[in-house]
Amino acid sequence: MSNGEKAESPSYKKLDQKVRKLQRKLARQPKDSRRRNVTRIRIAKLHNQIADTRKDFLHKLSTKIVNENQVIVLEDLNVSGMVKNRKLSRAISRQGWREFRTLCERQSEKFGREFKVISRWEPTSQVCADCGFKWGKIDLSIRSVLCLSCGTEQDRDENAAKNIEQVGMGNRHDFKRTRSGL
Repeated sequence: MSNGEKAESPSYKKLDQKVRKLQRKLARQPKDSRRRNVTRIRIAKLHNQIADTRKDFLHKLSTKIVNENQVIVLEDLNVSGMVKNRKLSRAISRQGWREFRTLCERQSEKFGREFKVISRWEPTSQVCADCGFKWGKIDLSIRSVLCLSCGTEQDRDENAAKNIEQVGMGNRHDFKRTRSGL
């Protein structure tokens, strides 16, 4: 978030491992057997448990964000394109980003808050939030960035959150022009 706060989502790792183990077991069992039906029901219960945990977390987080802020600004992400990345697809799918956006929209409407979505093409992680220096695309493994212009070291996610806030509030200026007179 733009105030530096980070939301830690629950880990679904243990439940996911149980689901995988049961699915392997299900694949080995003969069709139309009683034990196969029991295993199938256990898998369905674990999937429901994962979904309920995710929904609970997203409801609590969206309610907290909407209650604490007058204006909520989110970035429109290309989730379908991000899911095509083999290494990130499971982690992205488990988070339920679209569901979070829907919940924030609905609750901001309910509580009379302003909800904005900025374009996915805005270079939020490629620009310094302090001076506006554009450093270009950087690899996802790089988590902190040192600005060559102003010399500040910033966390990648916090920098992007500040840029999203600036763009959403309409406070983004051409920093180089405004600073040239100083």
